Amino acid sequence: MKFVIVGYGRVGSRTARILVEEGHEPVVVDADTDRLKRAEEAGFVVVQGNGADEDVLVDAGIDTADAVGAFTPDLNVNFAACMVGKHHGCRTVMRIDEDYREDIYAKYAEDVDEIIYPERLGAAGAKTAMLGGDFNVVTDIAANLQLTVIEIREDSPAVGKRVSELELPDSSRIYAHGRERESLTIPIPGTELEAGDEVAIITESDRINEIRATLLPASA
Repeated sequence: MKFVIVGYGRVGSRTARILVEEGHEPVVVDADTDRLKRAEEAGFVVVQGNGADEDVLVDAGIDTADAVGAFTPDLNVNFAACMVGKHHGCRTVMRIDEDYREDIYAKYAEDVDEIIYPERLGAAGAKTAMLGGDFNVVTDIAANLQLTVIEIREDSPAVGKRVSELELPDSSRIYAHGRERESLTIPIPGTELEAGDEVAIITESDRINEIRATLLPASA
């Protein structure tokens, strides 16, 4: 699959690397020459320019890409890149930082396929590690929604399944995935789950037991 990654910071660089490891073809877009130099040195195809500029994104191949991930710290750039991607038929994933209010989230959430909060995911992974648990409700996103981080155990029914094969409730989505002792990042549908992996899931509060049955051993 082909992907356009807008922003080669911490989130964008790690996502691009994982995509390559999965056999995909990411193209990196960034306006910063130093970040682009690092991306080139890492072996990525790069395009210099503002990720909000459609001409720049077309140069990066957005018209034939499967998805665009907009991961800069600038919300306006990220949203503009996603809207260009939407126009070209791409799946759209947009970064929003932790300090944005819920009404800002609601404003943008309707227009993109997925929204990620890098800071929240980092805190989620840290909390899971500190508590030593395998099923932790990290935060309440809204009155009926929770962000939950789950560790995949050896005897989990999810081991060996691809992310796209998991039979989760319709109202639930895998928000992030990480290998053992690695940071959580955007999941790839073809990623096969292994023991020790962590997944972050957004789900309605009353569907927690269904999530447990899908991802945790029967004895949990």
